Amino acid sequence: MIATVTPSTATGRAAGSLFGLAYGDALGKPTEFLTVTEIIRRYGPSGPRELTGDPALVTDDTQMALAVAWALHDAPAYTAGAVEPLLRQRFVDWSVSPENNRAPGMTCLRACAELARGARWQEATVAGSKGCGANMRVTPVGLLDVDLDTMAGLAQLQAGLTHGHPTGLAASELTAYAVRLLRDGAALPELPGLLTDRAREQRTVYREDWLGDLWQRPGETSAAEFVARGWADCLRVLGRLEAALDRPDDGGDPCRLTGEGWIAEEALATALLCALRHPDDPVGALARGATTAGDSDSIAALAGAFVGAAHGMAAWPAGWAGRIEYAGQLTALAAAFDGEASGAGSTGDGRGPAA
Repeated sequence: MIATVTPSTATGRAAGSLFGLAYGDALGKPTEFLTVTEIIRRYGPSGPRELTGDPALVTDDTQMALAVAWALHDAPAYTAGAVEPLLRQRFVDWSVSPENNRAPGMTCLRACAELARGARWQEATVAGSKGCGANMRVTPVGLLDVDLDTMAGLAQLQAGLTHGHPTGLAASELTAYAVRLLRDGAALPELPGLLTDRAREQRTVYREDWLGDLWQRPGETSAAEFVARGWADCLRVLGRLEAALDRPDDGGDPCRLTGEGWIAEEALATALLCALRHPDDPVGALARGATTAGDSDSIAALAGAFVGAAHGMAAWPAGWAGRIEYAGQLTALAAAFDGEASGAGSTGDGRGPAA
C-alpha cells in the first residue's frame, strides 16, 4: 500500500534522488544537442538553473526510470523470474506510448520491438550496445532495501533487456551502487574510490542466475572474460575521473575530461564529476551537467540522482516538486522507496518490506 504523500511533503533520500533525476533531465532536455557556446549564450555562464514550462517536461530518461521503478514496485519477489516479465511489459508499453516522443534511443526501440514479439530477452537485446540507456534508468534499483548481490543482479538485468554489452551491465551496477552508497550515508567525495574497489572486486563475476546465457556469442570464450571487458572499461573511466578531480576546476565542459556520456561508463563518470564539482550546490551540479557538448539530459539526470540521494529533497528548490512532469508518479514511488529504506531489513526472497 503506497502512503498518501504530496510533492510538498516528500522529504527522504529516495524522493531527493528520483526528483533530482527528473529535474536534471528537464534542465538538460533543451540543451542536449547544443554546443556549449550556444548553451552559454542562451542561459549564461552558469547554465540553466530554472525549470521551464508547467509542467517542466522530461525525456525518455525519466520515463524509463519510472518504468523500472514501477516494475520493481509491482514485483512479488526480487528474482529474475519475477522481475523480467514486469520490466519487459513496462518497456514495451513505454515504446508504444504516445508520450514516447522525446527523441528515444534507437537501441531501446529496437530491443523493445523484439521484446514485444516475445523473443527471449537475451536474443532481443542489442548485443553490441553499451549506450547510456542502460544506466540512465537504473536509479530505482539503488534505492531498494536489498542485499548487494540482489542489487547487482537487478541492475544488470534491467540493463541487459536492451543493452547487451558487458560495459552496459557493469556501468549500470556501478550507477545503482553509487545511489545505494549515497542513500546509506556515504559522502560524495568517497564515491570514486568505493566504485573503483567494487569494479575490481566484481571483475570476473558473471551473474548467471540473472543473465542466463547472455554471454554466449561468437568470439566469447567464457562468461568471466565476457564480463571482465565491461569492468575494465569502467575502471578506465574511473581512472579518468580521479585524474580530473586531481586538477583544479576550470569551469569548462566536464565532457572534455570524462567523456560525452553517450555510452554508459562515460555517463556515470561525467555525472559524478558534475556532482563532485558542486557538492554543496545541487542545482549547480544539474546546471553543470546540462552545460555540456554531450548527452546533457542523461548526464544532468544522473548527477541529480546522486546529489538527491546524498541530500534528500532538501537539496531542491521547494517550488519545483509540483511543476515537474510525472510529479504524481515520482511522489508515489518516492514514498514507497523511502518507506522501504526505513524498514527492518530484507526478507528471504531478496525483497525488502512491502511498499
